[in-house]
Amino acid sequence: MIWQDFVFLGGSVFSLCVLLPTLRDASARVPLGTALPSALIGLVYGTTFFTLGMTMSAVGSTAAATMWSLIALLRSPHSYNPTDGAAARAARSDDTQSTADSSGYAAHAD
Repeated sequence: MIWQDFVFLGGSVFSLCVLLPTLRDASARVPLGTALPSALIGLVYGTTFFTLGMTMSAVGSTAAATMWSLIALLRSPHSYNPTDGAAARAARSDDTQSTADSSGYAAHAD
């Protein structure tokens, strides 16, 4: 093992620790223009480290790429996002409407 492998692994673990709160926060919104390139760069770095024989660095970079991919999927505003897509917005809209109906604040035509 070369010492640089540990340094790159440490950086990847630090990135994972920093990104975890973003992934756990349901209200977080990270643009796809940030998340997808970061995931791609992590994947390229992971592949490159693997070809250099730096297995731990490769695992760390691939884990960071996976974290960015999950952030892109779950925390970026796009139509396929299960927490922010069209279906989720429609469900929130229905909940808002039914709450307004039950409270009597919604305008109704008699």
